[in-house]
Amino acid sequence: VQLVESGGGLVQPGGSLRLSCAASGFTFSDYYMYWIRQAPGKGLEWVSGINSGGAGTWYLDSVKGRFTISRDDAKNTLYLQMNSLKPEDTALYYCAKDIGAAAAMDYWGKGTLVTVSL
Repeated sequence: VQLVESGGGLVQPGGSLRLSCAASGFTFSDYYMYWIRQAPGKGLEWVSGINSGGAGTWYLDSVKGRFTISRDDAKNTLYLQMNSLKPEDTALYYCAKDIGAAAAMDYWGKGTLVTVSL
């Protein structure tokens, strides 16, 4: 299993970024997928999840209405569209694969850094 995130960078407050996570080594369409972040000096924070069909999505309250998770099963890719970014969104963003039945996460990528600053 391999998960490779991309799309991070430096953006001004109010700006947008789209993160991608390229998945390989498993049947991507069969699994729930997640985005998790870790801000500098802080612990891990679950951000969003999407079910195997893509019809079910869930968000951390602080990102609802600003972030959108999606998936393209034909491309084995998970996305996170982030709009109206705030300095408090600054973090290393990871994608993760569900172990099965939305129980836990068993594989993680190495992360992509998002910095929101003037």
